[in-house]
Amino acid sequence: MSKICQITGKKSAIGNNVSHSLRRTKRRFSVNLFTKKFYYVEEDCWIVLKVSAAGLRIINRIGLDAALKQAVAKGYCDWKDIQVIA
Repeated sequence: MSKICQITGKKSAIGNNVSHSLRRTKRRFSVNLFTKKFYYVEEDCWIVLKVSAAGLRIINRIGLDAALKQAVAKGYCDWKDIQVIA
């Protein structure tokens, strides 16, 4: 997958570098992504997700199962995209 958070759907944005003389050149604002392993209690397995820092806070706040269900409902990830470690 590309650089997209599987929980929040955040992806890189495009903007401008602005110099002192106000010349503008294109640049990319990348997402603060982590490849993180989580223990999924409901399925009794380990899963690997690409999660942004905001996604980690959401998982800490509402829990992994609720965050995954919310992300699938909003279309940010699909159950088949989630990597399961045996």
